Amino acid sequence: MPSDNPRPLVIGPDNGPEAPFPLRLNGKVVKGFGRGSNELGIPTANIPISGLSVGGHEDVESGVYYGWAGLSLSKATHQNPPGTKSKYKLMNEQIHDSLMTTLSGNDSTGEGTQDKGSVYPMVLSIGYNPYYKNTVRSVEVHIMHGFEVEFYGSHMNLIILGFIRPEYDYVSKESLIDDIKTDIDVAGRSLARDAYASFKNDSYLLEFSGRSEVAS
Repeated sequence: MPSDNPRPLVIGPDNGPEAPFPLRLNGKVVKGFGRGSNELGIPTANIPISGLSVGGHEDVESGVYYGWAGLSLSKATHQNPPGTKSKYKLMNEQIHDSLMTTLSGNDSTGEGTQDKGSVYPMVLSIGYNPYYKNTVRSVEVHIMHGFEVEFYGSHMNLIILGFIRPEYDYVSKESLIDDIKTDIDVAGRSLARDAYASFKNDSYLLEFSGRSEVAS
């Protein structure tokens, strides 16, 4: 069960992520359980994992993390490139504006992303999702941006920069949604710091050639 203690506003030291972060993970976006968008109003992209290894690490704790997601070129990235006005409403507006302002000053990728893909802020869940009692460990990524079309079949590269919280069981769907929205705000504040925003420009995020379909 979630703690009654106040949630931290940011995760990770201001001077940048500490070991074992950053973690790097990639895989092909596949259809998941369909619950994120349909039941929770919080769409997620799933990438398959083999066994319990996450980015080559066998000891990654189940829970919620944050970082950056690179998406390979698709109709979705063309229609909704980073920095464009989107219909994304799940993050507190002031936090979102602060994140966008920071990114505009830390973007060294320029418009060149259009021929490779695009990079977006994200939160992700690694684990079994006790509320739904999954029996298979999964990676579910929520990209903090509004998309008009789906991007199943795209390749996704992830840089994971911090651990937000363990996974919990919840007494209601509403309490789960509230916690996820808090996760999104925590991720937004955390990524708005220069030492974390700079990872948006990591070349790994837009390197899609030769990537495996299963997370690696």
